Parts: sequence; C-alpha cells; structure tokens
Amino acid sequence: MTQTETTAQAVERSAKEWVLVLAKYREPSTFRSVFELMATLVPFVMLWGLAWASLSVSYWLALALAMLNGVFLVRIFVIQHDCGHASYFNNRTAQDWLGRCLGVLTLTPYDVWKRTHSIHHSHHGNLDQRGIGDVLTLTVEEYRARSPMGRLLYRLYRNPVVLFVLGPSYLFILQNRLPFGLMDKGWKYWTSAMGTNAVIAIVLGLMIWLGGFMPVLLIYLPTSVIAATIGVWLFYVQHQFEETHWSKTEEWQLHEAALEGSSHYVLPQPLRWLTANIGIHHVHHLYSRIPFYRLPEVLKDNNVLAEAQRLTIWESLQSVKLHLWDEKLQKLMSFREAKQLYGRL
Repeated sequence: MTQTETTAQAVERSAKEWVLVLAKYREPSTFRSVFELMATLVPFVMLWGLAWASLSVSYWLALALAMLNGVFLVRIFVIQHDCGHASYFNNRTAQDWLGRCLGVLTLTPYDVWKRTHSIHHSHHGNLDQRGIGDVLTLTVEEYRARSPMGRLLYRLYRNPVVLFVLGPSYLFILQNRLPFGLMDKGWKYWTSAMGTNAVIAIVLGLMIWLGGFMPVLLIYLPTSVIAATIGVWLFYVQHQFEETHWSKTEEWQLHEAALEGSSHYVLPQPLRWLTANIGIHHVHHLYSRIPFYRLPEVLKDNNVLAEAQRLTIWESLQSVKLHLWDEKLQKLMSFREAKQLYGRL
C-alpha cells in the first residue's frame, strides 16, 4: 500500500470520528508525567554540572558535554510544549507554572509561545492564515508576483544556512525577548516576555559571578544553540515535505489539514525518546491534548495512523530543497522544479 493510499484511509474518518477515537488517550498520568520530567531534568542538571567541572580540565570537554546536553533541552522544550496544550497535568495551574519555569531554560516566554502556538494549530495549512507560528511558505504564483528583491529575500530566508544555522539562534536568543505577533495584545504577553527575560538575566548574572564568562560561552550558549537548532529542524520537517497540505479558507478543514499537513517522522528509538515522540506529529495535530508519552500507544492501536504520513530521515533531508507550494499539483516543490514547469521565476 502506498503512502498516499494509507493517508487516504486515515482521512476517511470524519473529524468527529477521529476526535472520538483519540479522546480516550488524552488523560495524563501524574506519576508518569513527574517521572518523565525527572528523567529529563536530572540528566540535564548532571551534564550541566559535569560540563562546569570540566572547565578546569579542558574547555573542549566542557563544550562537548554542553552540546550533548542540548538534546535534553529539546526534551525539556517538548514537556513545556505539552504544558501549553494542557496535556501534561490535570491541574491547569500546575502545568502553566511548570511551563513558565521550563521556559527560562528554553529561552521561551511561555505565555507568548502558548498563544502563538495555539494560532499555529488553529490555522496550519490555511493559505489565508499564514504568518504566526509557522515557516513562511509562498505559493508559486505568490513568488512569481514578487519583485526581484522580494524573490531574493525569500530565497535567502529559505536557504538552509539561514533556516538551520542562523535562524534558530536568532529566534530563541533574540526574537523571543519580545512578544512578537502579540505586541498589541495586552500586558499578559509583555509580562511573560519581560518576566522570562528577568529570570534569564539573573541566571546569567549568577553564572558570571560564580565562574566568569566561560560557563556562559562554553556551556550556556552551546546548549541553547544546539537545542534551538534541533528544535527548528524538527518543526521544519514536521510540516515541510512534498505531500504536505495547504488550501484556501473555503476548502480548508482543521482535522484534514492536521493529518495531511503534519508528518510522522520515523526516528530510531533513542532519538524518539530524546525528542519525546514529537515526530508523531500528525497524531499530535489531530488531537493535541494527548500527552507525548501516550502517542506511541495511539500508533500501536491504530495501524492506519502508524503508516500514514511517514517521513524517513533520508526523506527529511531531501525536503530541505522544497520551497514553493504548487496549488495546481498540490505539492511542495523546489525552485528548480517550479522553473522547469512554469518557466523563468
């Protein structure tokens, strides 16, 4: 059975049917949630301590440990992500405050991110609702209608060096310091951003006071940059693949867009654990209230979902060259493909 046929089977259920199927997986286990939190924070703190102690032995060793710790920071972000979806604890207040605390580690103002990510979930795949919480994606016609400078800027934006080298650091270290997208939406989002910034400043000040600038340069920044880079890559491949989904408002349907526009990133078990099953993204978008540790259970019980929208690591690497959405062929394509089909871009 082909990937398209499997996905077609998956979307045969109506939105209401999928809600009924997946609703039984939504309840979190307090014990499991606490366990997963500890299984993430304890190694993170231990690696931090080892990296700091290693500064007196070898800067290179400290740097290597800090970079390794980036993967645990990714896992911390996914736990924060679940808190934002109200899927981590039954107590909404507890998970919101956990999310805010973890946001200091991930350099992400929790309430700002929670709102923009909600917008992403509510409008993903809608060509008329782009701009917040997504990777900018132009249609072929939109790209061709741009000025030469506009086309150049889009090409620069979609360049892998910008997307995966410069972009992650800019996003998490600089852009997250202000509530972009929500600047005029009230004090709540400014409080979230400025409060997070203030605690980050205190943490950095204590680090410099206790150990000088080297812990910041060789531990704090490398851990943050590696985590940001991995996080942006995961977000990219979860939605930017050839057979993803985009449509205009009149044709757009939330659950159809969730399934067809989100990948099932097939990773080996160690990477699935380190990324907290975020690769099972099509299920997550279908029903975001499912805790990350229950997503494998969904695939085990629903083979159609296990086979739908599968994206291998090799296929994800190939997706980097896809930049434009073709509304006629309903697929994401490269600049070269668009030029071959439609002439000079």
